[in-house]
Amino acid sequence: MDYPRPVDDARARELLETARRRVESSLAELAGVDDDEPSQSPADQATQLADREVEEGLTERLRDELAAIERAEERLAQGTYGLSVESGEPIPDPRLEAIPWAERTAEEEKRR
Repeated sequence: MDYPRPVDDARARELLETARRRVESSLAELAGVDDDEPSQSPADQATQLADREVEEGLTERLRDELAAIERAEERLAQGTYGLSVESGEPIPDPRLEAIPWAERTAEEEKRR
């Protein structure tokens, strides 16, 4: 089935590739972060623990974003990129420019 394509394939590929490179680079940087030497100071230990928790949260968010990018690449290959996975309605171009892996319209995402 042919669907209207709000963003052309070349622009979509460019947006997704740029997003993929950014996420993969950030993940590589986080993987290369070494913990400081263990400290005997409770304050230092608390700071190190808080830093690790922030890094773990950021890593999880980036992995989720990478998975969404991969799903968007699949939709591009299938010819459904730029259409909501929920309603099939076109996702506005400005939203796709800002969030190329968007799976829903802004209104649908708010309701979700």
